[in-house]
Amino acid sequence: MDDRELLAIAENIKKNSYSPYSNFRVGAAVLTQSGKTFAGVNVENASFGATICAERTAVFKAVSEGERKIVAVAITSDSDEYTFPCGICRQVLREFGDDGTRVICGNKSGEFKVFKLGELLPNAFFKF
Repeated sequence: MDDRELLAIAENIKKNSYSPYSNFRVGAAVLTQSGKTFAGVNVENASFGATICAERTAVFKAVSEGERKIVAVAITSDSDEYTFPCGICRQVLREFGDDGTRVICGNKSGEFKVFKLGELLPNAFFKF
């Protein structure tokens, strides 16, 4: 699957975002080593600590289905700027990915930039 296809999945699921507090809809899609894709959205809560980002939703869906290796993630929002994963999401992605995991950061115009996870989270903490 190419980067545009993965980003299109993220864009499509974004409509399901539950974001009444921030009004910042985010969609994400992860591609696993086996070739399966899993999509997720941000789900907010009145208790902000209970909120979960789209990237973690997608990763946790993959893990709950037995997938343990993420090779790429695409993230998009309604922003004119590129949407990057937050710090917590970067750490979760590192748990199931590696420094070479592709991170596709999109914007509302469908433009995107691709980074390696190691660029976005250098010197990551991970299990040994």
